[in-house]
Amino acid sequence: MKKNVIIIGAAGRDFHNFNTYFRGNKNYNVVAFTAEQIPGIDGREYPAELAGDLYPQGIPIYREDMLPSLIKKYKVDECVFAYSDKPYAYVMKVSAIVNAAGATFVLMGPHDTQIKSTKPVIAVGATRTGCGKSQTSRRIIEILNDMGLKVVAIRHPMPYDPDLNKQKVQRFATVADLKKHNCTIEEMEEYEPHVVTKRNVIYAGVDYEAILREAEKDPDGCDIILWDGGNNDFPFYVPDLFIGVADPLRPGAEVSYYPGEVVARMADVMVINKIDSAKLEDIITVRKNIANINPKAIIIDAASKLTVDHPEYIRGKKVLVVEDGPTLTHGEMKMGAGTVAAQKNGASELVDPRPYTVGEITDTFVTYPNIGTLLPAMGYGTKQMKDLEKTIAKTPCDAVVIGTPIDLPRFINIKQPVVKVGYELQEIGSPNLEEVLAEFVKKHKITGKKSDKKK
Repeated sequence: MKKNVIIIGAAGRDFHNFNTYFRGNKNYNVVAFTAEQIPGIDGREYPAELAGDLYPQGIPIYREDMLPSLIKKYKVDECVFAYSDKPYAYVMKVSAIVNAAGATFVLMGPHDTQIKSTKPVIAVGATRTGCGKSQTSRRIIEILNDMGLKVVAIRHPMPYDPDLNKQKVQRFATVADLKKHNCTIEEMEEYEPHVVTKRNVIYAGVDYEAILREAEKDPDGCDIILWDGGNNDFPFYVPDLFIGVADPLRPGAEVSYYPGEVVARMADVMVINKIDSAKLEDIITVRKNIANINPKAIIIDAASKLTVDHPEYIRGKKVLVVEDGPTLTHGEMKMGAGTVAAQKNGASELVDPRPYTVGEITDTFVTYPNIGTLLPAMGYGTKQMKDLEKTIAKTPCDAVVIGTPIDLPRFINIKQPVVKVGYELQEIGSPNLEEVLAEFVKKHKITGKKSDKKK
């Protein structure tokens, strides 16, 4: 007899678990998805074209707070928890809601959900949102490119378009591709640095087996697949080398958040990032926690090296700091690259944006009241991007310090002087990523055609 299933998620791991395990599986009937964490992703449906022959009507997507009534309505047997960066108390709270409604609570693991590539795979994950996965991925690409190898990156999903069919497989090779695929700010923060800074191709979308097969035969060539994870999820692909990133600005998260601890336990290498900003005792805490749960992991110390294009706009000025949205919201960070740059360059004041927020930005501060005096660069849709623009315009400040990895003024109008803050990973001492990657390439006998480095 078929089991009725609800998959609990946020338009990422939930769809992947369905595609890899439940789609085409006649032992199960997925009656619904629930959506949380991302504004506006409920009320859609997972379309029939992606859901397969067993779901000719597609699958509805509901709000997560409807779980008890949905379990009753659909006579649900199992609920699969399939999204990331949640404290253990939250995970078990949802488990209690599911169990109290009569259903079984399920956490799916790598063996049921990971896909094997025909190419060597390097995966990058983290213990929390905002640890520095993207800068770590860019550093890995830089090193491998210098070795004459062609890297194709695949990013954890961010399918926010109402029509999911448009996002089945997406390839980004130029800035024009970002516009072509109608990317949100959240998507551009991840894709743009690859196509602009490192000049490599990056894929994303919804169907990650179809994405992988396209990436393996990319027209520009592919020697290695780089999985660039989202939040603190574990990889969708079987990794030949798994590199995790930990953040000593949030010590203890590596053993208290799901699935961040999974990453910390699985990783072959753990990068302890931001050691230039963290307290020594917090760095020691992270190091001890990793040693306790994964003593075989190679530990790399690293810092986030900042670049500031107009420090003179900061010194002695009142500035509004705009940071990466997810890092401040479900990542719960109290500071980011923009904050560090403002402090190091002598800002007289960090202006509090909360009295000036409008629309969905106001809603963000209600949902995440502990953000503080920073402005998250929320941009999950056109309205949210417009509300961000209005909020910045209303905030009285001498300059706007932007700590996100995209050129934000290209997408919204900012009347105040703008300071752009960049950040790249800088390893400290040995072992380092060059040594790890050289050993990996040698072990797997990976050879590539030496290409001209693009300056």
